[in-house]
Amino acid sequence: MLPKLSAIEARVIGCLIEKSVFTPDQYPLTLNALTNACNQKSARDPVMNLTPGEVQQTIRLLEAKHLVRTDENFKSRTEKYSQRFCNTRYSNIQLDDAQRAIVCLLLLRGPQTPGELRARSGRLHPFVDNDEVVIAITGLIEREGEPMLVKLPRSAGRKDSEYMHLFSGPVDIDAHAVKTQASKAPASPGRVSVTELAERVSRLEAEVASLKEQLG
Repeated sequence: MLPKLSAIEARVIGCLIEKSVFTPDQYPLTLNALTNACNQKSARDPVMNLTPGEVQQTIRLLEAKHLVRTDENFKSRTEKYSQRFCNTRYSNIQLDDAQRAIVCLLLLRGPQTPGELRARSGRLHPFVDNDEVVIAITGLIEREGEPMLVKLPRSAGRKDSEYMHLFSGPVDIDAHAVKTQASKAPASPGRVSVTELAERVSRLEAEVASLKEQLG
């Protein structure tokens, strides 16, 4: 059975996975570092403004689920936190690097297309092309036992469908389809809909991330 995570729990787990790859010399994370990671303005959707107390409370809930481990430095009396969600000897979930990157991105940024996942994967995993992303996604959907991801109905103006993680419980596909159809309604003449603007911003973010990767 998959662990069930609240939105804040998903953010904490996603941040711990990300920082374990990006800054291994600073991992496990202190409470302050983890709070800052959760509240980042970039590479997060939605942007959160969590207090250290809220993050600490979430850590305790995740500890009870055996998804986070606390290590204490007795000299400095500083607690540091690491994830036990995946790829540790205590974890029920074992992923390859490509699958871990996808799960991490979905925990941090919500539903995304294969193209967005590839453009945003950065140092998590260097996907060669969108086909490699789709292969990893398929493995997460068709895994033995319970699928980790679900394919969502294609949104208006998008070439590809988005994928969403299932660690926060089942997704109401029918309700999402209704929402998607509603987003297709034409905007008033001379005006651009919020959905269309969001789509443009998302595409631009993916293009900028891809250019940064190419430039090194």
